[in-house]
Amino acid sequence: MIDGMSERTIALVTGANKGIGYEVAAGLGALGWRVGVGARDHQRRETAVEKLRADGIDAFGVPLDVTDDASVAAAAGLIAGHAGGLDVLVNNAAITGGVPQTATTVEPATVRGVVETNVIGVIRVTNAMLPMLRGSAAPRIVNMSSSVGSLALQTTPDVDMGPVPAAYLASKTFLNALTIQYAKELGDTNILINSGCPGFTATDLNGFRGVRTPQQGAAIAIHLATLPDDGPTGGFFDDAGTVPW
Repeated sequence: MIDGMSERTIALVTGANKGIGYEVAAGLGALGWRVGVGARDHQRRETAVEKLRADGIDAFGVPLDVTDDASVAAAAGLIAGHAGGLDVLVNNAAITGGVPQTATTVEPATVRGVVETNVIGVIRVTNAMLPMLRGSAAPRIVNMSSSVGSLALQTTPDVDMGPVPAAYLASKTFLNALTIQYAKELGDTNILINSGCPGFTATDLNGFRGVRTPQQGAAIAIHLATLPDDGPTGGFFDDAGTVPW
């Protein structure tokens, strides 16, 4: 285990009832951590918790709608009461807003909905959990982003991002900028915060068109959640290393 992290390290993963989020929870749980499974849907959340527990993981359900202030506040209270604190936050919950979706055709309401979940939801959850994270010996925050949000890659000739929904793409660029701002503000603390790209992973987010498994997609989040104390902060990474902004 990492210095400062015990077998009782507590993690919260949002959107953890399926796909990449579930595999992040499973991977962190396999380290001996207690893992909060954050999800809106009661049945899916409880089914995920039961499955994780059947695999020997110390998992507990956290009712959590990242778009709702009261839900997020209640989740923070539940974690404080049930687990006594929080060491690692993985902001994984996200939506695409549906397809097809181009800059010239997307409805403003769709953009608002995507940003509400993918960006404002991250702010809402992160700020609610920060008091507990500040009390951790080795706090880590992982924002699950995507290389489609890279302005450098978007503007590189011959780099094909594919039919990425415009609002989703922009939300990940927004999220990356937010990661930088958090890292700068928290630079005098022991909190490490980074963006991670899971790669083109087969999930219901993309109609299971991805070429990577959810377990493969979860690897970067697990890596960034377990960084040593002298690890990077304010960066953007995938399995191969640094992703250009």
